[in-house]
Amino acid sequence: MPSPDTVPLVTPLESDQPDSTPSKVLLFFAALLVVVGGVFSGYKLSRRGVSASGNPATAGEMVNTATEVGSKDTKTFRDSAKGTLEKGGINGEGTHHITREENPAHPVYLVSSIVDLDEFVGKNIEVWGETIKGQKAGWLMDVGRVIILN
Repeated sequence: MPSPDTVPLVTPLESDQPDSTPSKVLLFFAALLVVVGGVFSGYKLSRRGVSASGNPATAGEMVNTATEVGSKDTKTFRDSAKGTLEKGGINGEGTHHITREENPAHPVYLVSSIVDLDEFVGKNIEVWGETIKGQKAGWLMDVGRVIILN
C-alpha cells in the first residue's frame, strides 16, 4: 500500500483531444462581437432621448410661440396646474415650484426635460405635465408644456 505522502491529491485528467487553438480564436471573436454589439445598441438607445417619466423627450408635436412652449402631447402630459413659478424644489425634489392661488400652502414641485423653466420664473403660468412620485413633495410633476397666462 502506498504511503499518503506519495499519492498526489489531484491527478490530471487526460484529454483525448489535442489543444484546439482555432476553437479558442473563434470563441474570442464571438465574445468580441457580442461586446461590440452591446456597445452599439447602447449608443443607439441613448441617442433617442428619454425624459424622467420614461417617455420620449420629444413626445409628439412641439410648439414654441410667445405664450406657449413645449409638447402638444396631451396623452402623456395630461395633468395641469396654474400659479406663479418660483425657483427651488424641496429636499432635492424639483428644480422649481408653482405657488397656486387657490391653495398656496400646497405648491406643485416641477422638473422638466423639455422646457427650460428658468425662462418663466416670476410669471403667472399654467403647466401641463405628468405627475410623478416624489418622496418629499406632495405633488411632483414632469412638465411638458408651459402657457403664460398674463
